[in-house]
Parts: sequence; structure tokens; C-alpha cells
Amino acid sequence: MGTLKLFNIGDMVTFSHKENSMISLKNMEILISNGKIVEIGSKVSDADQLFDCEDKLVTPGFVDCHTHPVFVDDRENEFEMRSKGSSYEDIANAGGGINSSVIGVRNSSEKELYNRVISRMDKFLKLGTTTIEAKSGYGLNTNAEIKSLKVLHEVNLNHQIDIVPTFMGAHAIPKEYSSNIDSYVDLICDSMIPQVAQQGIAVFNDVFCEKGYFNLKQSKRILKKGLEYGLLPRIHSDEFNNLGATKLAGELSLVSADHLMKIGKNDIEILADSNTKAVLLPGTTFSLGQSDYAPYHKLKEAGIEVAIATDYNPGSCNIQSMVFIITIAIIFMKMDIFDALCSSTYIPAKLLNINDVCGSIEEGKSADIIVWDIYEPIQIPYHFSISPLKSVIKSGKIIF
Repeated sequence: MGTLKLFNIGDMVTFSHKENSMISLKNMEILISNGKIVEIGSKVSDADQLFDCEDKLVTPGFVDCHTHPVFVDDRENEFEMRSKGSSYEDIANAGGGINSSVIGVRNSSEKELYNRVISRMDKFLKLGTTTIEAKSGYGLNTNAEIKSLKVLHEVNLNHQIDIVPTFMGAHAIPKEYSSNIDSYVDLICDSMIPQVAQQGIAVFNDVFCEKGYFNLKQSKRILKKGLEYGLLPRIHSDEFNNLGATKLAGELSLVSADHLMKIGKNDIEILADSNTKAVLLPGTTFSLGQSDYAPYHKLKEAGIEVAIATDYNPGSCNIQSMVFIITIAIIFMKMDIFDALCSSTYIPAKLLNINDVCGSIEEGKSADIIVWDIYEPIQIPYHFSISPLKSVIKSGKIIF
């Protein structure tokens, strides 16, 4: 691979370790070699290939740290049900929800599932997401969960996007265990987690702690068992009800607590005293037609690091565009555009323990870069309906 120079950059916006904040640099050039950024400055060395940014905006590629892409079919019927007044709980009670995707994953071949997932990764990359965390969780038995993680691994090997895999056998209670939830928790702890650890693909272990899913005691057991096997703990917390999951996240210093629409004042204080990061998913609130967005400013004022992500899934949030997530975050959570960019690039990379290789435009890091067809950061949400990207560069390769 030869060298590539991005020149005529109007505004480069990225996280700076030196400033410990997002910065805006004018009239810069970026030199890329072997997929990495090797030089940044007002005038860098010559290169084999030149890319004229036409005085436009340049940012790091998005790091989407919360997605559920391993499923077969979409669930647009649930979207229609919600439009007619059905709630998340109503849909689950009517046979929809997470469990409705389980049959497809269990019955699909690895090849079929691979083709579905790789197609979704194509769309993510075209929308500017260069690194993604991806969860299993639509298999809900040992074989199907192992298969889901294997598919993520194969896609990661064969696709330009980088995938960080998460095991989420504790996504829902499968129908065959509906009358004996603790037995399913036994299966997760005694069978799934040891085999997932032996497989060696998953980095994280995630739990949906929610009424009708996994209670506090069950969630704690699953997370601690995962830790015993080297799986880093994350939790879906305070999405519809406050069961104490965020308190648990703080007490155990989990990697992240995600959703947080129902987080309380005391929970925020506990989270602030821990190393746990908050992952806010405003697209889910939006897609469910709700108005109780997570309290971003209270979290920020408490000194908690906040990431935003799509929560892409076939049911409650069929959104793959981080541009749209930024737009929702700015409109409904009143995020500043520079904070929104930091929360969709550097902070999620830090959360995923990969901020040494991606999440910002810095020398030595992977050349994961968006060249925009706009001039200022605020134009990203302003022009969200046309997704104003000029080009995506992944590991130094121009995607389009």
C-alpha cells in the first residue's frame, strides 16, 4: 500500500490528548502510510496519492459502541404496531420483541447469517461508522450464541469495518425457560460463558437488567461469572424501569451502563464515583415514540464520560446512521455538537479499550477518517436527511 495525502482540509475536528478535549484545526494536511496516520501538519511530506478535501470538514470515523446486528429478518410489523399505540411490553406479550428474532437465528445457517450481517456492515461503513461493537443475543441457547459470535468473527475477518464482539446470552428469556428463569441463568453461567470463553471471540459480556428479563440478582451472577472467564462486563440499565442496575454497575465498576432513561439522582452519584461510562441511546427513545431521554447534562455535570450509539436492532431501533443519532442527541438531549462528536468517536473507542488505535485523528493511529461534503460540524445534524459525507477512509483505504 502506498502513501496517501489528504490536503486542502478546511476544518479538522478531533479529540486531542494534549488538550484533553475536542479541537478544531484549520488548513491541515494528513499523510497516511500502511493504513496509519504518520504525519499531520500545515504541510506534510509528498505522497503517492492525493485526496483533495476541497476545503471541507474532516473528522474521525464513528465508533458505534452498542449494536445488535446478528439477526435474520427485520421486524417492521412491530414498527407499525407502535404507530398504532402498542408499547414495547405489549409487543413482547403479543409474541414479538427479542424472542421473535430467536427462531430465525436458531434455524439459519452460518452462511445465511453471515450474508445478512456483512450486508449490514456495508451500510454502516457507508454511513461513516468505521468501528463497531456488535452483540450476539438472538440465539438464546448455547449453539446459536456460539454461532452468532462465530459469524461476527468471520465478518470481521472479511470486512473492512472493525468489529468488537460482545456475548449477550442474557438478552431475553427464551420461551422454553419462561416458567423457570433461574434455570436459564444456570445455562448461561454453567454452559454458555465457559464455551464462549473457550471460543475466544467475545470481549464483553452484556446483560439486559429489566422487568420481565433479568433481575438484579440474576444480572449480578451472570456478570461476575463472565468476569471469572475474562469477559468484560456491561449492562443494559434503567431503560424502562429503575431496578438498581446502575447502582450495580457503579458498585462493580462495570465497563458501561447503557440506556439510562430512568436513572435516578443517587444512581448518577454512584456512577460518578466509579470508572463506569454511560452509553446513551437516544435513537431507541425516539423510535419507541417516548419523550424521556436520558439526562445527558446531569451525567456530564457529574463528571461521567458519556458515549452515544445507535442501538441498531430489528425491533426497537432500526437506525444505523450515527449522523441521525447525533441529530437526535442535539435536538432532544441538548448536546453540544463538539460533545456529540467526541461521544461518537473518542469516548466509545476508550470504552471499548481501542482508543490507542482509533477514535481520533492522531499520528500512529489507524487512518479511519470521514471527509464531509460540508464545512462546519453543526452542518452534520443540520443536513442529517442527506447524510452529508463526501468520502469514508478506513485504515487508509478510500471506501467511496
